[in-house]
Amino acid sequence: MLLHTMIRVKDVEKSLNFYTKLFDMKLSEKRRLEDCWLYFLTDKESGQQIELTYNDNTPKDGYEIGSGFGHFAFGVKSLEEFTKRLKSNGYEYLYEPFDLTGKGSMIAFIKDPDGYEIELIEKVKW
Repeated sequence: MLLHTMIRVKDVEKSLNFYTKLFDMKLSEKRRLEDCWLYFLTDKESGQQIELTYNDNTPKDGYEIGSGFGHFAFGVKSLEEFTKRLKSNGYEYLYEPFDLTGKGSMIAFIKDPDGYEIELIEKVKW
């Protein structure tokens, strides 16, 4: 059972706003460790979590994402509605919505404030 995925962030407030406003995730826990803060965001439907880690010695320019990480994937009920939320919060698409299969399943890509890619998937049937 997957419990959570952790990413390091440069500006925790920007990241919290991004994930809570765009994906309606809830900040479920904030914990201080010796050298960092941990912020656990929970998806209301699935219970899956993203842990945002803000280290005391965060590099000025943020972290390098590396060549091994691909993307997160989030299901959305309507990319049309998500687009409205995206634009109203000042964000843009990395790749605009398009039909991947030719059968109506739409996908799109965005980046979070730290540059982590996120795939958005609108399926024909949920």
